[in-house]
Amino acid sequence: MTISVGDRLPDISLKCIGNDGPKEIKINEYLANKKVVLFSLPGAFTPTCSAKHMPGFVEYESDIKSRGIDEIICVSVNDAFVMQAWEKDQNSKGKVTLFADGNGDFVEAVDLIFDGTSFGLGKRGKRFVMIVEDCKVVHLAIEKPGTFDVSSAESVLKVLA
Repeated sequence: MTISVGDRLPDISLKCIGNDGPKEIKINEYLANKKVVLFSLPGAFTPTCSAKHMPGFVEYESDIKSRGIDEIICVSVNDAFVMQAWEKDQNSKGKVTLFADGNGDFVEAVDLIFDGTSFGLGKRGKRFVMIVEDCKVVHLAIEKPGTFDVSSAESVLKVLA
């Protein structure tokens, strides 16, 4: 069943690259007592993700955080090394935290996974955004396949207004 407003996030671990290499992040511990914007996209370095989705959050980061958001987090079904390279490519360090969902465990647990095998992508996360307060979903917007609208940084700003 797809996660909904009012639900708690599943207790899943994600990855990032720390000072000593790959590091496990227990999402519920990490998000405890925080209000965050968490967005997911099909993949680092893919066209819409690189040209529109991530750049919007980088551009509007200070506006979003000025409205009571502690952190902006991007989750993608990529490995932590790809996410680290994409962070450099997108100049997002210090603005958007990137977490790798390498096996798709998080997007599968929230039932926001899609089968991109016909495109050579394998299983990927749907494009969505949620506002999470102390691990509880308080807003959720899921894109229809092939669209980019409700999960944009601009849409998040409207919700936070």
